[in-house]
Amino acid sequence: MTSATATAEAPVGRTYRPYSQPWWRRVLLTREFAIIGLLVLVFAWASANVANFNSPLTVYFLGLDNAEIMLIALPMALVIITGEIDLSVASVVGLSSVMVGLLHQDAGLSIPLAGLIAILVGVVAGALNGFLVAYVGLPSLAVTIGTLALYRGLAVGLLGTTAKTDFPDKWTTLAQEHIGTSRYPVIVIPILVLLVVFVWVLHFSSFGRGVYEIGLNDEAAHFSGVNVARTKFVLFILTAAVSAFAGIYITLRTGNARGDNATGDELKVIAAVLLGGVSIFGGRGALHGVVAGVLLIGVIQSAMRLENQTVNVINIVIGALLVLSVMSTSVLAWISRLSARRAGLGNLRRRQAVASSSRTTER
Repeated sequence: MTSATATAEAPVGRTYRPYSQPWWRRVLLTREFAIIGLLVLVFAWASANVANFNSPLTVYFLGLDNAEIMLIALPMALVIITGEIDLSVASVVGLSSVMVGLLHQDAGLSIPLAGLIAILVGVVAGALNGFLVAYVGLPSLAVTIGTLALYRGLAVGLLGTTAKTDFPDKWTTLAQEHIGTSRYPVIVIPILVLLVVFVWVLHFSSFGRGVYEIGLNDEAAHFSGVNVARTKFVLFILTAAVSAFAGIYITLRTGNARGDNATGDELKVIAAVLLGGVSIFGGRGALHGVVAGVLLIGVIQSAMRLENQTVNVINIVIGALLVLSVMSTSVLAWISRLSARRAGLGNLRRRQAVASSSRTTER
């Protein structure tokens, strides 16, 4: 009786996927592949119904406009899988942009050296976030809200309301260049390199298994041998370093180093990561879903701009899509719990019927 009741009440939300199912079902019937399917459908519909969407320039600008979101979303996915969050990424982008402008134009450093120092500044910013969260034990939401304001304040304070715009043509051109004769921008190359690295780290390494274990239960992960504090510390550093690189890219692509660059992009990154199937509660997610989430938002925005929709309407559609995406996770979890509870009650009733039949036979 107690065993059957326990089975009926067992939670099924925050556990690993049931590997008793066939591999094709575990791979294809997932939230990540649902987002990929939706991306294909939206892209096909826009190509057929939106004027000029199927132009080669659409793919080119889709890569340019969403490159920084894609870059930051890769490490952000790992942070959220651990159950943490980093809201300071856009401020690190702005700080990195300002550092490149000041170091190149005021200090006379070359773009590569200025960019390297900007990335090191990003590492320091991420180390501060990681130290306060991982070793001091402060909640990441509160910490990164504070550093969001701190890093943005430093960026604006260093440069004021002015902008640095005099950058070498070879670097600004490179940031907007095509790959050979293709329609893809050069920025796709570092994105693919980072994607391969993060896919290997998350899905094929012991470090990645530790990331999932921390998200499921950080105390259990600690007792199983995962260095929880070090893992979180490293992830915050990686996120800030990649954000700093994104700041360098934005500066060269636009030809502007400003303290307010990328303002609000932290919300776009988080929206794309959650839309791609990463659980805001941690312990679940995959990078192919994150990539699809970024591209889906980019395709929707591009199609709506070509349809002359306003920014407010675009934001409403993206916000509604994100809310529905988050709601779907809760609804599916509720359905799973309800199915498990009914299955447990069914087993209990069958056992009671068998027991009753046995007593009748003995009489």
